[in-house]
Amino acid sequence: MTAQLIDGNALSRQLRTEVSERVSALKAKGLTPGLAVILVGENPASQVYVRNKVKACEDTGMHSVLEKYDASMSEAELLARVEALNSDPTIHGILVQLPLPAHMDAQKVIEAISPAKDVDGFHIASAGALMTGMAGFWPCTPYGCMKMLESIGYDLKGKHAVVIGRSNIVGKPMALMLLQQNATVTICHSATPDLKAMTLQADVIVAAVGKRNVLTADMVKPGAVVLDVGMNRNEAGKLCGDVDFDGVKEVASWITPVPGGVGPMTITMLMVNTLESAERALAV
Repeated sequence: MTAQLIDGNALSRQLRTEVSERVSALKAKGLTPGLAVILVGENPASQVYVRNKVKACEDTGMHSVLEKYDASMSEAELLARVEALNSDPTIHGILVQLPLPAHMDAQKVIEAISPAKDVDGFHIASAGALMTGMAGFWPCTPYGCMKMLESIGYDLKGKHAVVIGRSNIVGKPMALMLLQQNATVTICHSATPDLKAMTLQADVIVAAVGKRNVLTADMVKPGAVVLDVGMNRNEAGKLCGDVDFDGVKEVASWITPVPGGVGPMTITMLMVNTLESAERALAV
């Protein structure tokens, strides 16, 4: 059995078409959704991510503002910019690209963003909303994973889901989202003594640790669904995930590729969150 691919590029195109239609409906009511992206420093990967986010805004008809600052910018200056954007009625989402320079407290900057504009879903208020099942913004990567499971019609009720990784950005919110859909969830991490024993029980596995081949074919139950959140490079410099794709695809029923899997969905869900922020602003 060779696994079927969950095509993140195709699903992203479908969702972005829906976003564009809803953006047009808002524009007809006199409101254009706006996203502000702040980039501090010259991190090459961050520059690529930021460029893709701005392009996605343009493609869906949203208004985008890109603010680039030198790495020597002070934390106080950045906090002042965030506060100004909090008060700007044309901006519905604020994204501060991470990582920030070492002299800045990333969590302090994130907490300065208004929860109403926290489209990354990193604010403690957003985390609390997810924990308690209230309305808020979900972090984009795990949100994208949930949309991928939804796209294949996968019913999580009663299924055992194993999340490898416990980050605040992916692992923990992923576990909570799966739990909301009535899955039984296990979170594994670097201190888990027997990862294979856990993953062999799983109906769904989400690998999100940033380590190549953390999940191999002998660790996967036949027919499991595997979502690969990892972004790594192999010896040849080729992009790859956390999963040994060639091996695992012969055991799993569904699998996400890298590239072209979860990655495109992350930016798409950022567009969804920004749109929903604008829709909420109009409803107030």
